[in-house]
Amino acid sequence: MRIDTNKLYRATLETTLGQIEIELDPKQAPNTVNNFVFLAREDFYTATPFHRVIKDFMIQGGDPSGTGLGGPGYKIVDEPVTKNYDRGVVAMANAGQPNTAGSQFFIVQGEAVFLPKTYTIFGTVTGGMDVVDRIAALPVGASTAGEMSVPQQQVAIQKVRISEH
Repeated sequence: MRIDTNKLYRATLETTLGQIEIELDPKQAPNTVNNFVFLAREDFYTATPFHRVIKDFMIQGGDPSGTGLGGPGYKIVDEPVTKNYDRGVVAMANAGQPNTAGSQFFIVQGEAVFLPKTYTIFGTVTGGMDVVDRIAALPVGASTAGEMSVPQQQVAIQKVRISEH
């Protein structure tokens, strides 16, 4: 554990379309916040694209391969989800099975999104929802699975800065 769960952590995602400010929640999801902070401080997210975009649902990033199949080379344990997936919520993506999250995360862009509570919520957007909306509005094409979610314009995370208070 590299974070202090009694401190406040904020992440600033510098993207090619602007900044997204996220307040991380170490009390609710200490292991997930610890993982995200660790990866950000190691520059893992630098130059990673938002590879999955579904308007009125979410934008997803954190995969250095840009395919939706990449990650840090390890998996983390899920943490209990007590909140709803409301607009601005930041949660870990997974491979559809328990305890398969690694580095990929998504930001809920839509209103009243229903998902099973299997994606650990670890933060909330506090600034830059207009940037999230712009990313979500990009034209998309079909993924290899046929889902209309591959942005036709690449939008990347240039850097994630972490502040600790």
